[in-house]
Amino acid sequence: MAELGIGIGWRPEIADAVEELPGVDWVEVVAENICAGHLPDSLTRLRARGVQVVPHGVSLGLGGADRPDPERLAALAAKAEALGSPLVTEHIAFVRAAGPSGAALEAGHLLPVPRTWDSLDVLCENVRIAQDALPVPLALENIAALISWPGDELTEGQFLAELVERTGVRLLIDVANLHTNHVNRGEDPARALAELPLEALAYVHVAGGEERDGVWHDTHAHPVPRPVLDVLADLASRVSPPGVLLERDDDFPPAHELASELATITATVRTASVSRREEPARPLLVGAGARVSGGPMPVPADAAPGGGGRTAAGASPTGAARSAEAARPGARERVGLAQAALLSALVAGTPAPEGFDARRLKVQSRALLAKRAGVVARIAPELKEILGAEYRPAFFAYAASRPMPGSYRREALDFVEHLLVAGRPADPEARRRLTYWWQDRAGVRPPGRVTRFMRAAREALAGRGRP
Repeated sequence: MAELGIGIGWRPEIADAVEELPGVDWVEVVAENICAGHLPDSLTRLRARGVQVVPHGVSLGLGGADRPDPERLAALAAKAEALGSPLVTEHIAFVRAAGPSGAALEAGHLLPVPRTWDSLDVLCENVRIAQDALPVPLALENIAALISWPGDELTEGQFLAELVERTGVRLLIDVANLHTNHVNRGEDPARALAELPLEALAYVHVAGGEERDGVWHDTHAHPVPRPVLDVLADLASRVSPPGVLLERDDDFPPAHELASELATITATVRTASVSRREEPARPLLVGAGARVSGGPMPVPADAAPGGGGRTAAGASPTGAARSAEAARPGARERVGLAQAALLSALVAGTPAPEGFDARRLKVQSRALLAKRAGVVARIAPELKEILGAEYRPAFFAYAASRPMPGSYRREALDFVEHLLVAGRPADPEARRRLTYWWQDRAGVRPPGRVTRFMRAAREALAGRGRP
C-alpha cells in the first residue's frame, strides 16, 4: 500500500484552510458529498499540487443483509477514477434494513453489525462484490458504537482478522472509535490492536469526541483527547501506519488550531515509531479464533478449504478454510431479521429486541435523531435561520417516530411540510418564509387548508395506532 503521510478530512467549511495548512500530504473527502463530473475547485487545486484525495463512503452499508446496490458502487467507482485515488474506503456497518411494511428503513448513520459467523459470512460476500466493482483497492473502517449486540461470537480484532483473511480487504483503523468502544462497550483497544492483522493497514483515523453521562460520543467536533492519542501511539508502536488522518466534521476551529492538532498527531506517531525500533518485539497474541499478528493465521489440519461449518470440538473454522464460501444458507435472512428489528426499534419506536440494553437503545435513538437534525441543518441552513431555537425540538418531535426517507434532501422537505400542515411555526412571518422555501424546492404549490386538515387528521389517527 502506498505511503500517504499526514492528512486531514476535506470539508467545504474548511476548504480554504486545508489548502493553506502546512504538512498536509493528502486529504479524504466524503464520497456522497461530491459529484464525479463536478469536483469542487479546492479539490482540483489540491490534486494539481500533487495532494492525493481519497473518497470515503458512508452509504454502501456493506454490513447489511442486502447485497451492495450496483448504482451506489458505480458512483463510488466513478468518483475514485475522477479523483485519481489510490484506494477507496467504507465502513463495517449497516445503514438500512427492511421495515415491517417491506420498505427500507434508513438509519441516517452507521450502525454496528453483530460479530457472529452469519454476519461475517454476509459481510465477506458483500465485500467481494464491492471489490469486483471498484477500480482501486478497498479499505474498511471499524466504527464507533453506542450499543452492543447480544450473543457476539468474536471480538472486534478476531472479526476484522477473519474479514481480511477471507477477502484480502485493507483496513482503515479509527483509533478514536477504538477508544469509543472502550468507554461504551468495555472493549480493550490494546487487545483489539494485538489481534488485528496490521500488515493489512491502509491508514488511520484520529478524531475528537466528548463524554456525557458515562457515554462517549464520537462527535468529530472536539479536539483529539489524550486517550485517543494514546491508542494512536500504541498502534504506531506496533506498525508504521502508511497514513494518519485528522477528521473534523463540525464546530470547525481556526486554521492554527487544526495545524496544532496535526503537529501533535505527527509527533505522537514519530515518538511511537522510535520506541518501536528500540524495543524488543512484543509477544504474539494467540487464542481461540485470534489471528497471529504479523503472520498468517495457522490452519488446523482438519480444516480443509471450503469445508464450511465448525471444526472438531466446536472450534471456529479459520478464514482460509472458509475463504471460498458464499454466505451459509439462510445467513442473509437471519442477519436481515435481526438488523430490521434493531433499526425499527431505533427509528420507528417498536419494542427493543431481546437482549439489548433498553437504556442504551434510547441513547442511540436520540443520537440518530441528532445526526439527522444536524445534517438537515447543514444542507438546508435556512431552516435553522427561520426557526431559530425552535429548530431542534421541532425536528425531534417530527422525526421521533418517523423513519428517515431515502435522502436528507427529502427529509428536509418532509420536515417543512409537516410543520406547514400543522400550521407551524406560530409566527406568521416565519411560516410565510417556510412556505416559500418549501414551494421553491418542492416545485409545487404548498398544501392548502383542506389538504392540511386531511393530513393532520391522518397523522392523528396514525399516532393512536402506534405502540
